[in-house]
Amino acid sequence: MSTATYELLAASSHAVNMTVAFIGGLVIVGALIWAVRMGLNVMEREPERPHADEHGKLPATGAVHEEREMREPDEIPLAADGSPRLMPYELHHSGSRRGEDQNRRRWLPGSSGSFGSGGSGHV
Repeated sequence: MSTATYELLAASSHAVNMTVAFIGGLVIVGALIWAVRMGLNVMEREPERPHADEHGKLPATGAVHEEREMREPDEIPLAADGSPRLMPYELHHSGSRRGEDQNRRRWLPGSSGSFGSGGSGHV
């Protein structure tokens, strides 16, 4: 084969690569257009959004306020030798109960520090 043949093969492979890339791009664009049209069809089938007068209203007493309380964990008794163990269905619906002391615990200055804070840490 001569140099001219190699140049023709290189030029034709370049043209084939460009054609394949162009067709691949068309496939991707077609898929994106199809996905958008499908999404629009789904949105058209959804019920309409409620109007402003259909929204809920505040109660006459006003907005509901946050309630804070200190909780304590329920102690799970350890199974002693020979006693049946506690099963999940025997537990309460919540794993905590209202604490007797409702004062929030506060950190004392100088009693703790975090890693890299430069503080003295626990003393």
